[in-house]
Amino acid sequence: MPSHLLQTYRGACHCGAVQFEVETDFPELTMCDCSICKKKNALMVKVHERSFKLLAGDDSLTEYQFHTKTARHFFCKVCGIYPFHRKRVTPDHLGINVHCLEGFNPEGIPVRQAVGAAMS
Repeated sequence: MPSHLLQTYRGACHCGAVQFEVETDFPELTMCDCSICKKKNALMVKVHERSFKLLAGDDSLTEYQFHTKTARHFFCKVCGIYPFHRKRVTPDHLGINVHCLEGFNPEGIPVRQAVGAAMS
């Protein structure tokens, strides 16, 4: 069950080149049905950019954009892991791949199916 208290988590890609920190209360997790999110199968939490800090690896990130080229999907150039993306509809927020967070257990947190495929 989520505690609804702000917590700080450290996150990283698989090889550790990209490291970051997020602060969130995990109100919900999301899975998106757009073409890229379905293929990467990430479970995400939405955080405001104020609650995100890139600690290391800016030079190890590569960016992928498609369709409207508004959302910015970031991947580690070394290991290929997707740690986060800047959101299309709310560009001052990031979608964080919770599988990259150290010691995080998603059990008990509601998962919402986000509709991305139907966006124009």
